[in-house]
Amino acid sequence: MPRASIGGAELYYEERGRGAAVLCLPGALGSGTSDFRSQLEVWSPQFCVIAPDPRGYGRSRPPDRDFSEDFFTQDARDMASLMEGLGHRTFHVAGWSDGGNSAVLLAAAFPEKVLKLVVWGGNSYFTQEDVDQIEGTRSISGWSSRMRTSLESVYGSSLQSIWSGYCDGIQRRFQTAPDVCRKELELIRCPTLILHGEQDPIIAPQHPRVFHDGIKGSQLHVIPDGRHNIHLARADEFNRVVLAFFNQ
Repeated sequence: MPRASIGGAELYYEERGRGAAVLCLPGALGSGTSDFRSQLEVWSPQFCVIAPDPRGYGRSRPPDRDFSEDFFTQDARDMASLMEGLGHRTFHVAGWSDGGNSAVLLAAAFPEKVLKLVVWGGNSYFTQEDVDQIEGTRSISGWSSRMRTSLESVYGSSLQSIWSGYCDGIQRRFQTAPDVCRKELELIRCPTLILHGEQDPIIAPQHPRVFHDGIKGSQLHVIPDGRHNIHLARADEFNRVVLAFFNQ
């Protein structure tokens, strides 16, 4: 299985296709294959699609994730190092949910590397409402059976403790530094596409607007009946819009 040694961690990644590289950053507890299965299949005829499991997630374990205050920034640094190690001096970035926040930090810190940026389901800062929403998911007994079974197949009996650690990490971040990447938005210079599912139960509608207003020249595409996972549940429209953006 393909792995890369990055900053003391062994990162697993999927790589499909040839051509210009597209780096895909998954959401909380997600993996490249679980979060981007449609994109790995649909984008790879045109691009080299690279979908890693961030440190402490999926097959990039052990150890399990340490949700330190800077874990979004840690992921951004890890991904820059991964792409450099794989020989990609420049690349596109697509980030979902937490991965969207890290994608912004990556594009802001390494503007010479990121050609185009796509983000959806992220929030550049935390409000009390956001934190309360996450806290409401702390007990995995309240999750849908499909979601719980899917993640239990990866994390086993550790799932509850790992997710509790995530919730604790978000609480600490909200108390000490609620801005995640809002101040970095003005540093983005590459063409950027923001997508949003209008029925997203997790991300309040002001968040994609903040991304759009903060990133000069960015485009915003709203999917009216979309929820949080528009790249999976509305894959046809999502892939069509994103591929058109990459190919502009």
